[in-house]
Amino acid sequence: MKLKYAKEERIPRVVKIWLIVGLCMIAMQVVIGGITRLTGSGLSITRWEIVTGSVPPLSEAKWESEFELYQQTPQYQKINRGMSLSEFKFIYFWEYFHRLWARLMGLVFIFPFLWFLWRGMLSRRLMLHLIVVVVLAGLEGFFGWIMVASGLIHRPWVNAYNLTLHLCMALVIFGYLLWTIFIAYQPQPPVFANNSLRRMGWWLVGVAFFQIALGAMMSGSKAGLFYPTWPDMKGEYFPAILLDGSHWVADSFIHYDTNPFMPALIQFLHRNTAYLLTFMVLYFAWRTRKIIVASGLRTGVVALVAALLVQVLLGVVTLINCRGAIPVDLGVLHQAGAVLLFGVLLYVNYQMSGRRREIRGS
Repeated sequence: MKLKYAKEERIPRVVKIWLIVGLCMIAMQVVIGGITRLTGSGLSITRWEIVTGSVPPLSEAKWESEFELYQQTPQYQKINRGMSLSEFKFIYFWEYFHRLWARLMGLVFIFPFLWFLWRGMLSRRLMLHLIVVVVLAGLEGFFGWIMVASGLIHRPWVNAYNLTLHLCMALVIFGYLLWTIFIAYQPQPPVFANNSLRRMGWWLVGVAFFQIALGAMMSGSKAGLFYPTWPDMKGEYFPAILLDGSHWVADSFIHYDTNPFMPALIQFLHRNTAYLLTFMVLYFAWRTRKIIVASGLRTGVVALVAALLVQVLLGVVTLINCRGAIPVDLGVLHQAGAVLLFGVLLYVNYQMSGRRREIRGS
């Protein structure tokens, strides 16, 4: 059967709305994941059951069975020993909700995708982008289970590197789908001839992505608890432990949770990458004001500066409130702000992606 394809400029409105719903669900999944992480809920479900795991425990006996499985984990034995069943139900809810939302996203995406494809409502370009999204989503689920499994054997929490990979993959999916939405709504962005600013825009995306990855490492290693002060790190700009060469060995990076070296390094990098990104964004905004740009790009730059300033403020407030525990509300807002900032950056770059088409003679 030969597939029919819509033209780029004729993507139906219902398809565009469907894409936005999918993007909002991904953003919501990142928020739910942040809550799951900060409430220590991620290891409450010890099995990966794609179909049967969709149904939560419905009887007291099944709740007791799930609780017994959790009691065998390092997290319970080293951190939560003595936890009541009602307390277990709280952390179970957030991990279950996180997994349920992922399953719901799959349903919301796959069935309409097949319907739109059959009806010829997708352009060839859009279809190829959506296939990539499906593949990335499958990988994300696989990496998610690897992350959970890393906390069920020896550590009482998930491996920070696996957590970072999981969040970064979610960010890639979010960014790729967002770019696809830009294509659906604006197949031909305005022509932008300043290659220097275009390159700088992609450097901003790269630095922001690295900064968000460092934020995931901050969360995974609980680095915020070690230096909950700003602008200094307990009275120092450069922590003395980073100057001790004996810590710069592979073991410090592999067993990051057994020494204070890695939390100091991660937080130092996270702070200073934030300073670098702030300077780069403000310089980029100043450069764009010196030239005539389309209204979409001008609006995007204003939104970028605003999102950056809010994110910096959230970061500082979250850090100085890490007294004994990471505040869940502030930590989740900070993570959501990072996704918003990344999305605005992609919008700005898309507005600079238009190039002049060469007209060839016959």
